[in-house]
Amino acid sequence: MLADKDAIAMIAVKDLAAAARFYGEVLGLEKLDSPEREVLFFRSGATRINVYHSPYAGSNKATCLMWNVGSELEAIAARLKADGVKFEHYDMPGLKLEGDIHRGDRMSVAWFSDVDGNILSIVNG
Repeated sequence: MLADKDAIAMIAVKDLAAAARFYGEVLGLEKLDSPEREVLFFRSGATRINVYHSPYAGSNKATCLMWNVGSELEAIAARLKADGVKFEHYDMPGLKLEGDIHRGDRMSVAWFSDVDGNILSIVNG
């Protein structure tokens, strides 16, 4: 039923202007036109991300969006850090923290938050 349909990520934020700067300028996502006042549309590859105003922004304590960046993981993490992104550090079984990157046997991942505390990540696996 849904296997051949595109999914759209939905991310709640409290401040649309701050979110527009973060997702557009810091992450470098393409901002799309939006007829809605309370929703921003961004493109990331073939994916659309809707960033919408909500008083519940930042209440999710789990990863809400992840990018598979392959061999560019270290370079992208370094660019994000240079742009002021603060990475999250977790004590996770099977992963060893090296700088801001958690490394496992078959994958590496770096977690960070947007301006409202929504957890995002980049992964190479």
